[in-house]
Amino acid sequence: MDFAYSPRVEELRTKLNAFMDQRVLPANKRWHDDVEAGNYPPAVVEELKDQAKAEGLWNLFLPGLKDDEPGTRLTNLEYAPLAEIMGRVPWASEVFNCNAPDTGNMELLHLFATPEQRQQWLDPLMRGDIRSCFAMTEPDVASSDATNISTSIRREGDDYVINGRKWFITGAADPRCRLAIVLGVTNPDGEPHNRHSMVLVPMDTPGLEVVRNIPVVHHVAPEGHCELLFRNVRVPATNLLGEEGAGFALAQARLGPGRIHHCMRSIGQCELALELACNRALQRKAFGKALNEHGQVSEWVALSRMEIDQARLYVLRTAWLLDTQDRRAARNEISAIKVIVPRLQNAVLDRAIQIFGAMGLTPDTPLAFLWTWGRALRFIDGPDEVHIRSVARREFRRAGEDATRNLEHFLDGPGA
Repeated sequence: MDFAYSPRVEELRTKLNAFMDQRVLPANKRWHDDVEAGNYPPAVVEELKDQAKAEGLWNLFLPGLKDDEPGTRLTNLEYAPLAEIMGRVPWASEVFNCNAPDTGNMELLHLFATPEQRQQWLDPLMRGDIRSCFAMTEPDVASSDATNISTSIRREGDDYVINGRKWFITGAADPRCRLAIVLGVTNPDGEPHNRHSMVLVPMDTPGLEVVRNIPVVHHVAPEGHCELLFRNVRVPATNLLGEEGAGFALAQARLGPGRIHHCMRSIGQCELALELACNRALQRKAFGKALNEHGQVSEWVALSRMEIDQARLYVLRTAWLLDTQDRRAARNEISAIKVIVPRLQNAVLDRAIQIFGAMGLTPDTPLAFLWTWGRALRFIDGPDEVHIRSVARREFRRAGEDATRNLEHFLDGPGA
């Protein structure tokens, strides 16, 4: 495993860092001012998207692009350091068409869409002309067990009819959101992992209602984490994505890379928090000396540096496994980093806020928001408990399968 960045990736990192410093960061205040004034999406995003396309910083996230698809063909390992850079400004990923949930939806469509579906939905998503959402989680069941999903997708002649409720659906409040990929039950009597299917639902379909945009830790995201209501929503049967009954498998195919992308961006946010904390500690004095001269502050900074680097290496290894083997081979590592990185983000941001003092709790810095996002990530794409259980089950299974190692010899006494 060689995690050194290739010359190609180093060139892209240099270009992306320059773009962020020279174009995105100077536009950050304008973006926030527009959002606070109710002007969403801010015009500056479309301006920057055109510039990013012109510089070849477009669709960086998706391996296996075809020659006629716009984007840079990178592996997951190559994409990781670029996602870190984009993650430092939470809204910046869209500038490069690398934003969730569109990235996961584009991956699904890239893998499973028919030619007609690709033309209608994937192509405009790849161009950045529209946005989309992924409607999976539900308020009435424990969505941590995806087999609980109960939204009904019933076949009626040449149509599917959808009834149910979804919530925390990211992106559904964006006026550019044109498509919802909906997971629901098509075969109620089937096996738990073969009961569900995915259908493509245009957002303007009669019967589909965006009920509300749910605040997350008192933060209202302008793109939305929404509750959706489906009342007899009717779409053609040709809107089925993949095969009927394969919805659970498709969801897992989507969530694996998506979880890695979240972790990559999160590490970038941790790096930003650590940089801000160090600068603050060098500039502020308390009890007659700079904050960085206080042992407690130095310990916080050192722990954050060590923990960020540990998490980064684990994420890079996971991306390498995904590139060189397959999704199943990386499943354990994906679960592990999905637990480790959000907890890291909460720890690093908590220390940074403490170094900033009360200012760290205000919108004068990005720290409070980044802390809340780290906390939200402990639910997004599956709660910690599900991923911890998955890792533990694999360890117990490995121990049971590896019964030939004569471990009893280690139990014969000291030094045995």
